[in-house]
Amino acid sequence: MTICAVLLARQFYDLEPGYRLKYATLGLLFVNVSIGGTLTHFAAPPVLMVARTWDWNLAYVFGQIGWRAMLAVPLSTLAYFLVFRSELTQLAQRSAVPDAYQPEDAGQQGPGLLPVPAWVTVVHLVFMAWTVLTAHDSVLFIGGFLIFLGFAKATTAYQSRLDLKGPVLVGFFLGGLVIHGGLQAWWIAPVLGRLSELPLFVAATLLTGFNDNALITYLATLVPNLDEPLKLAVVTGAVTGGGLTVIANAPNPAGQALLGRFFGGAIAPLGLFLGALLPTIIAALAFTVR
Repeated sequence: MTICAVLLARQFYDLEPGYRLKYATLGLLFVNVSIGGTLTHFAAPPVLMVARTWDWNLAYVFGQIGWRAMLAVPLSTLAYFLVFRSELTQLAQRSAVPDAYQPEDAGQQGPGLLPVPAWVTVVHLVFMAWTVLTAHDSVLFIGGFLIFLGFAKATTAYQSRLDLKGPVLVGFFLGGLVIHGGLQAWWIAPVLGRLSELPLFVAATLLTGFNDNALITYLATLVPNLDEPLKLAVVTGAVTGGGLTVIANAPNPAGQALLGRFFGGAIAPLGLFLGALLPTIIAALAFTVR
């Protein structure tokens, strides 16, 4: 989400697209990030919440869900390209604002970043791999993160500015879900446990608009004796609705923090819902059509 939002900010939103295209692009981003997390069993919180409990591995998640997401993402992108083709052609004729990263400690008149050596890139990849491997061990995870902060500080001349505000806010958001989300189990869990496959998919999609999708899938693990098709239905429904609102998917607040300035400082809920509606429908068809 962060990488895509930064690229869109500098190469797309700086070109000042129209109102409809702005929200369509944001909705497409949120939906694609949500369903794109189903390529593995550790990329997206809604899948991560159930993978260990339901014994889902990489091959199973990709074979049952991931390849369908790989179909939905390009189809949704192509659909919006065709809808906004004329406006995108006009935007292509404008000059994008050039990237202007500054070292973390440099002032406004400071020098630009030095060329990034290959070893710095390799170390970043190692830290990413370490984060994935230690995702379930908080001590090792936090320790690796602290070492990364030290490494970033020691190599300031090669690093763009570290902006931790967005990630910290997302952390508080997820912490609030962990603390307060379980209080909704008294009504969500019975609803999920009484529905058949297609109604469960629809219910999970709609509930995700008002609750983080990781919460929906977590509560599904509390339902006893849930059949395998129902497990797939609740997970795919939860990720399908991940772009309808800002709170529907954990990475969305990070995207909002990075792109909110292009929407007058506040993203309109109705605009986001309408912008995400078409890719949500396409994703729903990809996950439900057999």
